[in-house]
Amino acid sequence: MLSPEVQSLSDCIEIVILIEGSTEQIFINSFLNEYMMERKIYMTPIQMSKPGQKGGDVKFSRVIKDISTHLKQRENTYISLFFDYYGVKEWPGLENAKKYQNPEDIAREINQATHEQVNLKLSEYRSDTRFIPNVTIHEFESLLFSDPVYLADALHIKPSLVIDILDEFGDPERINNSPETSPSKRIDKLNKRFKKTSTGISVAKKIGIEVIRQKCSNFNNWISRLEGIAEFV
Repeated sequence: MLSPEVQSLSDCIEIVILIEGSTEQIFINSFLNEYMMERKIYMTPIQMSKPGQKGGDVKFSRVIKDISTHLKQRENTYISLFFDYYGVKEWPGLENAKKYQNPEDIAREINQATHEQVNLKLSEYRSDTRFIPNVTIHEFESLLFSDPVYLADALHIKPSLVIDILDEFGDPERINNSPETSPSKRIDKLNKRFKKTSTGISVAKKIGIEVIRQKCSNFNNWISRLEGIAEFV
């Protein structure tokens, strides 16, 4: 439903979000877009993976072709990404990022390198302002650790089991810097029947985007950069 301030989608700035799979698509369409449209921003998620294909193999050579296509199609469209660190391959800044443990440092290294490479090839299409890189540290599930009570309830476990994980790392985006012990793997160990595309989205809605922004600084930084577009257009 459109907010009172937004009468139609033509009132919104369009931001194409290149994503890895269906979970991110559902997250944007059924949750994030409602929040962003209040800020006169409409997000259009476009999957990079093929139907039925598992994620985890997103190559920069393919992604930059899509970035180029969308920058060239409409000069008032913006482009961003919603990929995770462990899903990208042959990517700018990836090797340098491996020497860091802090999620803020990893994200900064990869996103800066990504922006530089895109600008080298697409600066004539104002990629410096129209492209907003966003390679996150973990997949969508990390955001669900923003509220251990809601997540535990959905997993049908004691909240203390989730709280113990958060106490060890401090905040959701710092949960193990490893593909074997990432937030999604931990959730799977706690309850193998957990469905991220349905139950996961429901948990995110219960938590609310403002709480997620408070608990997840990289996610908050991304949303802030997107909000900044509307302020200057």
